[in-house]
Amino acid sequence: MMKIAVATDNEMVAEHFGHCKNFMIFNTENNKIVDSETIANPGHKPGFLPNFLADLGVNVIISGGMGGGAIDIFNNRNVEVVVGAKSKSKDAVEAYLQGKLKSTGSICHEHRHHDECGK
Repeated sequence: MMKIAVATDNEMVAEHFGHCKNFMIFNTENNKIVDSETIANPGHKPGFLPNFLADLGVNVIISGGMGGGAIDIFNNRNVEVVVGAKSKSKDAVEAYLQGKLKSTGSICHEHRHHDECGK
């Protein structure tokens, strides 16, 4: 079982992680979505959201963009960060599960799954 959170605005991947309207949390098993829930963004305070999501048991966070501080906290909590997604949130999760969603941008070298960067 893997939990994937997506920063979401109106069912689309949000451009800005901290300022999204809500988070869609997808529970997945065997590379398939088994269920999902939507939780409101509890508020943007430095360092709060990454720990909030990690405490919920999230394994992967997908967003359009994210600041370096949040990325560092996710990395420290062993949560994989995927940024640069532009699609419906559910489509982004399905692409991730199929190995088709790659993180973009300068942070790619920081996460632990170097073989997934598509270098």
